[in-house]
Amino acid sequence: MRRLLRGAAALALTTAAVLTASSQAEADDGSWAGCPYGAVCIYPQNQNPAVSPSHIFFSYGFHPIYDQYGDHWVLNNQYDGALAETCESIDTDCHYTIGPQEGAYVDLGPINSIYLREHYR
Repeated sequence: MRRLLRGAAALALTTAAVLTASSQAEADDGSWAGCPYGAVCIYPQNQNPAVSPSHIFFSYGFHPIYDQYGDHWVLNNQYDGALAETCESIDTDCHYTIGPQEGAYVDLGPINSIYLREHYR
């Protein structure tokens, strides 16, 4: 019985070590909730907490989004002060700004694009 308990304890410790190592690897590469470092990510409707993005944007500029309704997480995992804005048209009417390493739970019904831009000082 002792041998069985020791074996179970060893397995539990090994499993915990592997899970900790994989979590650490994700944190070390800068990703956040599956969003790569340097990107802005949109997650599927009502996915709370945010786990796996449905849209990933890396380049500055306007990015049209289609057929997105209801509440979605939008995470800005950019760096150097880069901002993400939600816009009601393809290239204008931007109202809500999400700072770097910030997220917002947004109703994307009226939103038609995400604007990624540098922070101007």
